[in-house]
Amino acid sequence: MKKVATLLLSTLLASPLAMAADYTLRFSHFWPANSGIHQGFEEWGLSLKAASGGRLQVEFYPAQTLTKAPQSYDGVKMGIADITATVQGYTANRFPLTQIMELPGMVDSAVHGSCVLQSLFDEGLITKEYDDTQVLYLFTHGPGYLHTRDKAIASPDDLAGLKIRRPTTVVAQLLESQGAQPVGMPAPETYPSLQRGVLDGVAFPWEAMKVFRTNEQADYHTEVNLYTLSFMVTMNKRVYNGMPEDLKAVLAEHSGKEWSQKLAQVFDELDRAGRAEAVDAGHQLVPVQQADWQPVFEQSRQAYLSGLEKRRLPANQVYQRALELADACRT
Repeated sequence: MKKVATLLLSTLLASPLAMAADYTLRFSHFWPANSGIHQGFEEWGLSLKAASGGRLQVEFYPAQTLTKAPQSYDGVKMGIADITATVQGYTANRFPLTQIMELPGMVDSAVHGSCVLQSLFDEGLITKEYDDTQVLYLFTHGPGYLHTRDKAIASPDDLAGLKIRRPTTVVAQLLESQGAQPVGMPAPETYPSLQRGVLDGVAFPWEAMKVFRTNEQADYHTEVNLYTLSFMVTMNKRVYNGMPEDLKAVLAEHSGKEWSQKLAQVFDELDRAGRAEAVDAGHQLVPVQQADWQPVFEQSRQAYLSGLEKRRLPANQVYQRALELADACRT
């Protein structure tokens, strides 16, 4: 019996998946550990481990436990984390061409937007913005809407005087132009802020309304395609460059469009669940006249693009290509 046990133990230790990993990669993000988004990242980590024969292992730090959301990108750059999933717009002015994706009405769904964003990166139109890290894949959530606690927003005029959580400066400029008070705040902090009246509403996709439980605090939902947020999964360059070529190849197999689309599918599923949750709770879905919002949206687009052009950035070129890709990604 002792010989059998010894044989089993030696066989287990000889198995590649049982061996200690060559690299244990610390992955930091701000979504809750029980969210579908975190589970999507875990699936990626398990696939990476299997494909590398156990030589790559991912250790997850969800819910801002390793780096706070606004500092996540710098945290990876400095080596506090090895990998992060975060929002480009949380790092102001670093990803201005990427944030063209945030302009109103750009995408129809997370799958659609992620196809556009990853394609812009793969074509080299926005790659220079990420020179200080090793990008694995990019994706977006679906359309972001307005969700308010005490007042229905039917037209842009209804925004005046309201304190609305804005995800990034692009959305802040749009809200401010209509007399709202945009409040910068990471998504995990919105629930208590709505509860205490610090916020009157949030700009969120339906996914975030479910994941961060903000459907419990906002009863009015205005489904106007206000913005779309870009996300990245990116890695510390020093750690990446120190890996042998075969492990870099495994990472390459787990980068790009395939995993961009897998995460996008999770977002779209959560969008459907978040909307259904609000409907089942008897919330008011506010009717919207798209024509009332189009002048505001056009003003926002032109202001953002012209601002980048003044900085000698090819904003109009990237925007036009994004529109072309948006058509291509619908087919």
